[in-house]
Amino acid sequence: MSLQPEYQEWQQILDLIKRSTESEQHEMLLTMLLTSDERDALVARVNIFRELLKGDLSQRQISQMLGVGIATITRGSNELKSKQDQEKQQLAQLLNIK
Repeated sequence: MSLQPEYQEWQQILDLIKRSTESEQHEMLLTMLLTSDERDALVARVNIFRELLKGDLSQRQISQMLGVGIATITRGSNELKSKQDQEKQQLAQLLNIK
């Protein structure tokens, strides 16, 4: 008998989150899956992308505003640079950037 974990791929996790959203259990699921520090890091990451996409502040200003290291901002910036314009536009729309 071969032991294999049920969830082996990122897409399976995304499907799990989608099912939890459809059944209105996403808050419970994400709170259980993520530690307090991970949730804080996710909030920071969303704000990093939002500020980078808005383009009003320098990376140093974003770092100071969010209380995260400049390397964290740079990683977010590099991630954005690897995305196509359409993906950036979709993210900006999700984040309510005008």
